[in-house]
Amino acid sequence: MSTALLQVENLFCERDDRILFEDLCFSINAGEVIQVEGRNGSGKTTLLRILSGLSNHYEGEIFWKGQDISGVRDDFRRELLYFGHHPGVKAILTPEENLHWYAAMHPGIKGNEISEALDKVGLAGFEDSPCHTLSAGQNRRVSLARLHLTQAKLWILDEPFTAIDKKGVAEKEQMMIDHAKRGGTVILTTHHELAISDQIRRFNLDELAGT
Repeated sequence: MSTALLQVENLFCERDDRILFEDLCFSINAGEVIQVEGRNGSGKTTLLRILSGLSNHYEGEIFWKGQDISGVRDDFRRELLYFGHHPGVKAILTPEENLHWYAAMHPGIKGNEISEALDKVGLAGFEDSPCHTLSAGQNRRVSLARLHLTQAKLWILDEPFTAIDKKGVAEKEQMMIDHAKRGGTVILTTHHELAISDQIRRFNLDELAGT
């Protein structure tokens, strides 16, 4: 088996009696930023959910560091940060409380790091405001603050720039590049035209799936 960080062999997925992709094969190495492209409905989000272990509606094999992912699921999850379409914050909690809740599941994060993360995403002064009083963009920033706290090697980000302004997009693009330079890996989907396009690898899901 290859030494690729993540490898997919003969992946097949069907939804509502329609084949999204079949015989899908690819490998991703440490230090790469990968943008998954494809037409609407081609299965980009479905693929990211499969890779994240959030969906088991597929056939085929997925390997993590050369081992079948089903046998190393706990190790894989410790090295994964998944960011989906929804911000994944609890509306009744404040930004600070949401990140403390995240930190409780990831030992080693210190209280001052949470404050620094909120400051870095532009939420200084909103730390104690319930998230249901914040804008959609601010709630996305609460979730994106996890990128400043996580030690995960693999980031899987589904449309991470939704409701984020241009400055925020540029900052997150640079974070992804910096993460890759440190040996991390990023897999993302986005409708934004990325300024870092010359530093990422793209693959088109339609072409890879042979559809």
